[in-house]
Amino acid sequence: MTSTNGGNPSRKRTPRPYRDTVLVYGAFTVVLVVIVVLTGGNIWLALLVAAGAFIAAVAWTWHSLRAREGQKS
Repeated sequence: MTSTNGGNPSRKRTPRPYRDTVLVYGAFTVVLVVIVVLTGGNIWLALLVAAGAFIAAVAWTWHSLRAREGQKS
C-alpha cells in the first residue's frame, strides 16, 4: 500500500503514548463499572476488578513501549 492508494504504511505514533494509554484504559474502566452498575452487579467487586485490570493493562503497555523505545536506540 502506498500513500496514493491508501493510508501511509508507516504508522504515525502519537506524541504522548503514555498519556493516551491511561486515557484509553481509563475509559474502558469507566465503561466496565457503568455496565456493572446498570445490570445490578456488585459495585465494589466491579471497582476492584476494573482497577486491577487498569493497572495490569497500563503496566503491560508501558513495559512494551519502553522495550520498543530501547530497541530503536
